[in-house]
Amino acid sequence: MIVTRFPPSPTGDLHIGGARTALYSWLYARQNNGKFILRIEDTDLERNSQKSIDAILDGMNWLGLDYDEGPIFQTDRFDRYKEVIQQLLDEGKAYRCDCSPEELDAVREQQRANKEKPKYNGKCRHRTDVPVEGSVVRFKNPLEGDVVIHDLVKGDIVINNRELDDLILARPNGVPTYNLTVVVDDMDMGMTHVIRGDDHINNTPRQINLFEALGAKLPAFAHVPMILGDDGKRLSKRHGAVGVMQYRDDGFIPQALLNYLLRLGWSHEDQEIFSREEMINLFKIEDVNVAPSTFNTKKLIWVNEQYIQTLPAEEIATHLQWHLDDQNLDTSNGPAITDVIDAHRERAKTLKELAHNIRYYYEDFEEFDANATKKHFKTATPGILQNLLDKFSAVENWNTESIDAVIKNTCEELELGMGKVGPALRVAVTGVAMSPSLDVTLNLIGKERTLERMEKAVEFATAKYAD
Repeated sequence: MIVTRFPPSPTGDLHIGGARTALYSWLYARQNNGKFILRIEDTDLERNSQKSIDAILDGMNWLGLDYDEGPIFQTDRFDRYKEVIQQLLDEGKAYRCDCSPEELDAVREQQRANKEKPKYNGKCRHRTDVPVEGSVVRFKNPLEGDVVIHDLVKGDIVINNRELDDLILARPNGVPTYNLTVVVDDMDMGMTHVIRGDDHINNTPRQINLFEALGAKLPAFAHVPMILGDDGKRLSKRHGAVGVMQYRDDGFIPQALLNYLLRLGWSHEDQEIFSREEMINLFKIEDVNVAPSTFNTKKLIWVNEQYIQTLPAEEIATHLQWHLDDQNLDTSNGPAITDVIDAHRERAKTLKELAHNIRYYYEDFEEFDANATKKHFKTATPGILQNLLDKFSAVENWNTESIDAVIKNTCEELELGMGKVGPALRVAVTGVAMSPSLDVTLNLIGKERTLERMEKAVEFATAKYAD
């Protein structure tokens, strides 16, 4: 069975790079009917936070990246790590080292002066007198031969063991290090494929040697290139690289963000938009680009627009609800939210914008937009609006057809073009200058609200142009 994992560290939010790695790992497991595991690598006891754990879990849930096992916390597995460390010590594959930080720094400085690669010099490798108290445990890395990473993205990567030093497996306080815990976890959990950022390539040969020292089967490795900002530098907060949940707050649909992340380093012909099923069926880890990808917010917004325009209104409504709640907009007193979504879906780039734009269907506004009235309310406006108001009052069957007929009849009766009637009517009933077509807008607002707002607009326009 194919087994993949996503192992974030709870020292911050779930960011774009991690979300893409999680997506690729999730897709690979799903397309192979395998298992996807969420593992929280929380051995950095000083920097871990519950807030970060919550952000990771919320982000995974919002993105819909469901996991078959987890979250598994490394802090719950300390006894297992100690067991493996002792096993390596007993088998002579690890040793204790009590070299001081000052001594290690001096060695590295001398190596730099000699134009050598700074690394541990192996001083304690063959000692038998190192005390347990205050010492670290180091791995006896092989001194000869090559480590070959058969990388699914980058091809074969060869590292000579002389380039590697004897990495620390356990700190003086007994807390295991990353390279030890990740190998033990991947071994115990039967990991078949490790998909992660290429910033881990330096760790991989060390981990391969550890796998082999433990007699474990090696997983396949796939190192995906990093994501860059538009200035060619690694994506960071200055580029807008915020936590995944900020994209929810900003009005992005989770499927749209996943779609964008999928294409950020992978492609299938010229296709831009992918359904969830297409993502699973078409994605191939071997086709991930070798070169880094550049994050483009404008492209993400475009993808989000496509989803707003094409997803079923019922599905959009589930994601929109968070923004309605956030903006304190109660939609229980007004038209069906799905009908409003259908009317506005081509006029919004984000759900946040959509929620803001539809407020007038459910709440009466206190005043008309000043710029809108300045542009569209003229001296003739009170008479035009009163004419429309009288006709609308007489309408028995309130629907788009009857509304459209009233507007056209008024234009003919007053011998005015739609440009003289429509904009003023729109401002009168919505308070703003932009809305879907008038017949659709007024039908959704409803007859009672429309008449009340028009009466208010007549009074406002009359007072505005009174002598």
